[in-house]
Amino acid sequence: MKTNTKKGKLYLIPNRLGDLPPLEVLPLSIRKIINEIDHYIVENEKVARHFIKKIVPSKSQPSLEFKLLNKFTSDLEIPNFLDACEQGINMGLLSDAGCPGVADPGAQVVSLAHQKDIKVVPLVGPSSILLALMSSGLNGQNFTFHGYLPIDNQERKQFVKKIEKSSIDQEQAQIFIETPYRNNKLLISLTSVLHSATRICVAVDLTLSTEYIKTQTAAEWKKTSIDLHKRPAIFIIQG
Repeated sequence: MKTNTKKGKLYLIPNRLGDLPPLEVLPLSIRKIINEIDHYIVENEKVARHFIKKIVPSKSQPSLEFKLLNKFTSDLEIPNFLDACEQGINMGLLSDAGCPGVADPGAQVVSLAHQKDIKVVPLVGPSSILLALMSSGLNGQNFTFHGYLPIDNQERKQFVKKIEKSSIDQEQAQIFIETPYRNNKLLISLTSVLHSATRICVAVDLTLSTEYIKTQTAAEWKKTSIDLHKRPAIFIIQG
């Protein structure tokens, strides 16, 4: 006789954006879920173990099971990632920083959960993209996130001009990020490519003690001295 096993849930667990004590920026519900879950899908096992230990110090580390989801993960591995959920066991998709699936690995696993009729439960936590947009003063009702800009200088300039035009035509905030060691060069490039009146928001080290958020025109940024080197940053423009 066939028995129907109730499927486990997939919890989407956000992480902090820096080294602050976790429960200063994360709700207590995160602790409750981590206390209950032993099966995780993560980018980096060492980072995940450290985070779990910070949240629930008493949790047994040897009992934890991890599946790695990062740029080295083969597409052939992913279909088996939710086997525990199929067996009735809850799993956690844990980000290294911020929210899973948002400028972060995880969308493939979440999509798989929907295909398998596994309930997806997103948990509240910090998203650098939304925190930057909230604090930018730019259009939070109409915006686009582009991820990383093209690396090639000429392609990047053309792309920046294109999204500046979109920001004007559609009154739309344009959000993007850069590899942290290229931040300074990017800001210089933006101030030279964009119209002098186009507003640029730079949001750096969000939620940390060194947090810096400033929105001003490209012309004003030319007169501003700031070191963004190797600091996680979100850039938003709107003409």
